[in-house]
Amino acid sequence: MAEKIQELRKDIAELESLEKHSTRQKVKDILSIEIRKLISEIVRLEEEGRTNPVSADAPSISSKTSNKVHGVQVKLNNYGWDQSNKFIKFYVTLKDVQTIAPENIKCEFTSKSLELVVENMESKNYILKINHLLKTIDPSQSDWKVKKDMVIINAAKSSPDHWSHVTEWEKKASDKKLPNLDTDKSDPSDGLMSLMKNMYESGDDEMKRTIAKAWTESQGKQHFG
Repeated sequence: MAEKIQELRKDIAELESLEKHSTRQKVKDILSIEIRKLISEIVRLEEEGRTNPVSADAPSISSKTSNKVHGVQVKLNNYGWDQSNKFIKFYVTLKDVQTIAPENIKCEFTSKSLELVVENMESKNYILKINHLLKTIDPSQSDWKVKKDMVIINAAKSSPDHWSHVTEWEKKASDKKLPNLDTDKSDPSDGLMSLMKNMYESGDDEMKRTIAKAWTESQGKQHFG
């Protein structure tokens, strides 16, 4: 696991170097998304390493829900997030989640964590737990809403401070000194083009449209110049 984390850190270092040398905002946005994905993966691996070996393969759930959740459990790791002055908002995608009984969807909050449980959805129980939040939240003012194919969690901030990351571990992983990329030995633009090509080939339709648009705009600007 330590070797995989080290490789991820090297990937982040190279992505950040390419982001620094990129001149197109669309390209910067794509690279930033990839960097955040890798940071989240490092955080997940580090948290797994801190988990009790006895329960390492089982989803972590609170005592309030452990007696109620039965059947196949699916741990959720992917989510989108945004923030306002009052809330940290989490967007959890679950197809057809709006069709199940409201009482099967619950979210519990503490000052530094939250746990979403979606029970008995296609004979599975989906669990999202986020520990060690970057800053404290107010459980009494926090809530969640069910939308089409999505659960939106509104975690109320204890103060209107800006959050740079979701968790303490994510921030620590980002703040750690990363290996320097020797840009003298290669042209950063060559590395960027290679990366964009790989991301285009392996990306979904939305990613391909974004990259194609950025590339077209860049070529058009160069031709005009």
